[in-house]
Amino acid sequence: MTDELTRLANAVLWPGFFGTEAPEWLLAELRDGLAGVVYFGQNMSERLPELSAALRAANPDALIGIDEEGGSVTRLESATGSTLPGAAQLGAVDDVEASCATGAELARRAREAGIDVVLGPVADVNTDPRNPVIGVRSFGADPALVSRHVAATIEGLQTGGVAACVKHFPGHGDTHLDSHHALPEITLDPAEIEAVHLEPFRAAIAAGVDTVMTAHIVVPAWGAKPATLNPDVLGRLRDLGFEGVIITDALDMAAVRESVGIGGGAVQALAAGADLLCIGNPTNPGAAALPDQDERDFFAAREAVVAALRDGSLPRERVEQARDRVRALAAKLRAAEPAAQGAYDAAAIVRRALRVVGEPDAAASALSVVDARRRSTLAVDSAAGYVAAALAGDGFRARLDVDRASEAERDAALEAARAAGGRLVLLVDRPEVEPAQRALIEHVAARDSGAVVVNVGLPVRGELPLPFIDAAAASRISAEVARELLTA
Repeated sequence: MTDELTRLANAVLWPGFFGTEAPEWLLAELRDGLAGVVYFGQNMSERLPELSAALRAANPDALIGIDEEGGSVTRLESATGSTLPGAAQLGAVDDVEASCATGAELARRAREAGIDVVLGPVADVNTDPRNPVIGVRSFGADPALVSRHVAATIEGLQTGGVAACVKHFPGHGDTHLDSHHALPEITLDPAEIEAVHLEPFRAAIAAGVDTVMTAHIVVPAWGAKPATLNPDVLGRLRDLGFEGVIITDALDMAAVRESVGIGGGAVQALAAGADLLCIGNPTNPGAAALPDQDERDFFAAREAVVAALRDGSLPRERVEQARDRVRALAAKLRAAEPAAQGAYDAAAIVRRALRVVGEPDAAASALSVVDARRRSTLAVDSAAGYVAAALAGDGFRARLDVDRASEAERDAALEAARAAGGRLVLLVDRPEVEPAQRALIEHVAARDSGAVVVNVGLPVRGELPLPFIDAAAASRISAEVARELLTA
């Protein structure tokens, strides 16, 4: 029989898992009060609603979350690419009704799959163009713009019957490191953090957001620990008036795993004021992930919490407070009645967001795509093949790792694209901050004035030596709309 402290620990844990069916260890823990699960790409199949039903049969109060943002970050459509606008596209359109409607459509899709917590929208103000992990996941670099679209998206999600989760408090927008691999620091003046990076979180709280996700970032002015483990930072969130569930970013990310460990991170996060511990995506260790990494990570966190409860180093009252907040959210979602949703046209929003600079030659009958985007990260499938496939249609496409390719390999890829007969399209995502992408564009411009660039990363602030389309999302729908513009 599971003891009382183990059930208490289970009530604040939120693991990911491998596979498209629930493993027996997970079902057993759900029956013993586990708070729920988080879905990632490896859990997706056409039987997702049946998977959700099996999880809820084990625990009717289970919170089922998904790391889904639309645009460049999708799990629901991880195999084929998102058909929803991304945050940067919505920010470019700057129509709060479009953001609200997009949130409502995402809520509809989530509920259809048996999901009731959406880990979005991103409330980070992307003020560093080098940012490798946020970028177009943010609505933009202006706190007022980000704030109004965060609030509108929350309204759409939560009137649609799911809980929204704004992330990543206190703001991940001014970093140039990825917390999946390192521990970023925010060295800004605290007054700037308050005025710029906290503003969208204030707007989210005013909009009644159900949950807030922490960031594994250090603000030295507020202490040496990352925000997820820092009672001062999480106390500031409560001081802003937030009374809902504080969810940690994944404790298996390197920023925690390789510093205090998953178990230490679990105990410290609860002590700091977090309520629901996202143990996260068991693929986070990358190639080092073991076949049973999901189970190992869960029990590492659970055993550490139970041990800290037993020896009194983690106050039981703190964990009971967290459990009660999680239970209250589950009860609210069980009683939710989604509002009626009007007609929704994602492609129309994306068409409004795309920016064409320069004058591409007359419409081409075929496109030959050379995909020169950076390699995928754990947060974003940056090099997803579905983007290039949708852009090329039936035409030629090739992948070119410009950071590693020799001149001969580069020239061979370009020559193969030209030989295929379609208009040459360079698919990039960081032309202003990645020298190799910029060099490729300049190389092609000197030899093929009819080529065009499609940029799925942050919009270009200056000029490029070729006509270009700023798409602002690495998604299937963005590529399809860009293809329409080039072939119509």
